[in-house]
Amino acid sequence: MESVLKYDFLIVGSGLYGCVFAYKAKQSGKRVLVIDKRPHNGGNLFCEKIENINIHKYGAHIFHTSNKMVWDFVNNFVSFNRYTNCPLASYHGKLFNLPFNMNTFYSLWGTRTPDEAMAVIDRQRKDSGIIEPLNLEEQALSLVGKDIYEILIKEYTEKQWGHPCNELPAFIIKRLPVRFTFDNNYFNDTYQGIPIGGYNKLIDDLLKDIEVRTNTDFFNDRDYWSTVSDKIVFTGRIDEFYNCQFGKLEYRTVSFETEILNCSNYQGNAVINYTSMNEPYTRIIEHKHFEPESPFFAQNKTVISKEYSSDWTENADPFYPVNDYTNNAIYNKYKELACHEKDVFFGGRLADYKYYDMDDVIEKVLNDTEKIF
Repeated sequence: MESVLKYDFLIVGSGLYGCVFAYKAKQSGKRVLVIDKRPHNGGNLFCEKIENINIHKYGAHIFHTSNKMVWDFVNNFVSFNRYTNCPLASYHGKLFNLPFNMNTFYSLWGTRTPDEAMAVIDRQRKDSGIIEPLNLEEQALSLVGKDIYEILIKEYTEKQWGHPCNELPAFIIKRLPVRFTFDNNYFNDTYQGIPIGGYNKLIDDLLKDIEVRTNTDFFNDRDYWSTVSDKIVFTGRIDEFYNCQFGKLEYRTVSFETEILNCSNYQGNAVINYTSMNEPYTRIIEHKHFEPESPFFAQNKTVISKEYSSDWTENADPFYPVNDYTNNAIYNKYKELACHEKDVFFGGRLADYKYYDMDDVIEKVLNDTEKIF
């Protein structure tokens, strides 16, 4: 099969990195084609409409940033509501505020002042006797003490990563956010919100007047797709791009059980983490709480998603890179190959083998395209 069309850029993957790159390329007068193996645009940002509620199909996405350039950029395409992320943690039926703050400490110990809470944490840290943490468990105990670790970190982390905490590297939690204020806002960023009308509006506007082909897997006909453009922007798994010649990188994947419930309000909050092994899921998302301004918010229907974490397999979507020493060493070999590519650019969570927040992705694309164009 011969190539019929010619493009300046073939963008493999229509996630946030690919969409912003496509937009900036088109702005620069480039001919762009975006392909994605999924049946829709937007990558993990895609929202599915159920009962007139925007469902975060691949997990909760809350936009937050302190970068005004990034905030102004996304607001060119869509207005954001004032959603503030205030998740809760459920442990054996008792609820705690996240991140760890004075409300959390009051629920744990009945402490009413910052000094009282600091004293408890300092005492438990000293009781641990840990000076040089050798694993995640020791790191957590040395940072926040026994109670917070055992109730809010240990079992949740083991569900999330599939390994005991004393087998996980300490650097996974270099720090733990502890606030000595009664502030339940999870993020410290200046700007925060959810696109009014859902993330699909942001993605559709970024890709406006750009050719996109979904249900199209680059690797099903790599030879052909490598001929349709002068340059390739690759946002998929970097190990797959190089035929896994140094070995496969590890990921964690996430699956969801979504239910429609005949009530107007199931849990009173968008996100509740379940930190005990008593529940196999890591959290429950009630999607309507992301958009309380919706005219359908008060309807007698709601949609929840239970989220399960597991090891990644070939038939699943890779979500989180496992950035331990072994995998990072393998990734660095692939990165060395990528650095010598002249006509292939890599970007995004899978290609960079790095966890990114959405604002980090956008900032990186804006910086990358400024250099390229």
